[in-house]
Amino acid sequence: MKGFLEDANYSIGLLDEGATLADVIDNCIYEHAHTEKRAFYVGDLGKLVKKNIQWQNVMAPIKPFYPVRCNSTPGVLEILGTLGVGFACSSKSEMALVQDLGISPENIIYTNPCKQASQIKYAAKAGINIMTCDNDVELKKIARNHPNAKLLLHIATEGITADEEVNMKFGTTLKNCRHLMECAKELGVQIVGVKFHVSGSGKELQTYIHAISDARCVFDMAEEFGFKMNMLDIGGGFTGSELQLEEVNHSIRPLLEVYFPKESGVHVIAEPGCYYVSSAFTLAVNIIAKKSAEYDKLLPSGVEQTRTDDEPVFTYYINDGVYGSFASKLSEKLNAIPEVHKKYKEDEPLFASSLWGPSCDELDQVVESCLLPELSVGDWLIFDNMGSGTLGEQSAFNDYQRPLIYYMMSFSDWDEMQDAAIASDTLMKNFFFVPSCIQLGPEDRFSTAA
Repeated sequence: MKGFLEDANYSIGLLDEGATLADVIDNCIYEHAHTEKRAFYVGDLGKLVKKNIQWQNVMAPIKPFYPVRCNSTPGVLEILGTLGVGFACSSKSEMALVQDLGISPENIIYTNPCKQASQIKYAAKAGINIMTCDNDVELKKIARNHPNAKLLLHIATEGITADEEVNMKFGTTLKNCRHLMECAKELGVQIVGVKFHVSGSGKELQTYIHAISDARCVFDMAEEFGFKMNMLDIGGGFTGSELQLEEVNHSIRPLLEVYFPKESGVHVIAEPGCYYVSSAFTLAVNIIAKKSAEYDKLLPSGVEQTRTDDEPVFTYYINDGVYGSFASKLSEKLNAIPEVHKKYKEDEPLFASSLWGPSCDELDQVVESCLLPELSVGDWLIFDNMGSGTLGEQSAFNDYQRPLIYYMMSFSDWDEMQDAAIASDTLMKNFFFVPSCIQLGPEDRFSTAA
């Protein structure tokens, strides 16, 4: 497949019938056993195709705009672009990435709530007009630097449960929307719609219902000022579960039909990010160092020992950490569950273990506690659902090598993607595969993108 920017050459392995993700991982590990044993991802891009089909079956006609920051690797962006998905960009570099794919400006929205003036000017020059705004300072900045901007007012959402507070970090109140419309009218800035975001941690579907009701109030308010609103962005927060998608759709569909019926001309969009990519990428890491200690030696003073034997506790250091693929552990609860790649007996004893990244920093803890068989330096661990986070970004840790990326797709998924691309008339001129059919032998080699 033809790539872009620094990833100008990469390919996708087209899997023969019967080949699996595990076979690909086995082959890659066999390769690395004879080289530098670098951490690597295997990206099953066919899962993006399946997720898009699922979205169309459940959420249509709501159009997805993929947040590029979620995973900006070239394979992901090209597949989603080919499927006709739009893109939500938070920076100049992200806008440039999707523009290089040939995506039209109408399919790009600039969603950063705190925009730099230089990047607003870049969006204006590129013809990217739709952007979000939630305060008058941002509004004035946009007015000075992008005369053709079309704004979505970002409104705050309120959780229903008692332990959730109003989400006021980003998003404005209904009361302040009137003030922003007055300012926009004076500055000659167009307001074309409303955006809200319901966090993936928000379990109450009532939050969506309240947010859509609030959005309708803003649309009514806009009519008083003469604004012609035609877009509603319901944000992200989609976990990737088909059940959650169906639950959200069941909750919002009746309200959308009442408040924003088809004849109203309002286009409803959403920003599913993790939904598309989380399950598509599997990370393999190598154990680079190992330490052991007796259990009682690790207990803080004054804590009673609960074990009666002399079982050791193992600390393993791996060649990826929170300054790389596990960066989200620094800001949120990431439940990273390791799977041992090598085969071991069912009755083999398991030991309390912890996993740490390569920086030797006290924050670089990947897994605080888990049960694993005793492992050796050079063994491999596998982590599923690693497609969302830092893929495509540069690490803050200077000596950290970005994991290699091996892309794969089954022939059936490739055929489905071709059909979807033809149906949506979005197959890009610079998009093609270099077939790399995977045989189930260790002699095979895969093209990679670093």
